Amino acid sequence: MLMLSNAQLKRALLLLVSFHILIICASNYLVQLPFQIFGFHTTWGAFSFPFVYLATDLTVRIFGQFAARKIILKAMLPALVISYLVGVLFHNGLFQGAGALADFNSFVFRIAFASFAAYLVGQLMDITVFAKLRKQRTWWVAPAASTVVGNLVDTLVFFSLAFYASTDSFMAVHWPEIAMVDYGFKLAVSLCLFLPAYGVLLRILQDKILQSPSQQAIS
Repeated sequence: MLMLSNAQLKRALLLLVSFHILIICASNYLVQLPFQIFGFHTTWGAFSFPFVYLATDLTVRIFGQFAARKIILKAMLPALVISYLVGVLFHNGLFQGAGALADFNSFVFRIAFASFAAYLVGQLMDITVFAKLRKQRTWWVAPAASTVVGNLVDTLVFFSLAFYASTDSFMAVHWPEIAMVDYGFKLAVSLCLFLPAYGVLLRILQDKILQSPSQQAIS
């Protein structure tokens, strides 16, 4: 864990919490937009959500696992509220107008709540796995293993809570297939883009945001 000043901690905390919220809200919107690839059903959320694991592992690396759990808790409630608001305003990819907020949308709330639960369980699992493996000599073992396990748990919790017996007939029928395909795409995106991005973003945090010349080397 890096030794940071109070100002550095506040800057990094604001950035990482904001990044968590942004990715969660974007993914909750994009998961409402299914499409087919190679004959399989999936959603655009499969390509955005893996980056929340990038934020989580950077959080553990910078703050340690106990502080990281506090950051996860800080991001959860704002992400739940913002996800619901965005989901209602742009339901099915179309702007519904501010009047849509006057009526409670149970379908969108169910997605937001499922994301809330999946995020909590998946991220805590990710933190636990990463923390146990972070001291491995091979640097990529911890982020790769935590991503594989965390994404699996998150995907199972989210899709089962959000779409089992859903009022959306398409998602109610196809959610197991979509969940499996989403998990596959999440792994592909995470392992192909996540590991290089992890090193790059950690260096940016250290060099630019944390502004500490003595901490330029990746820990």
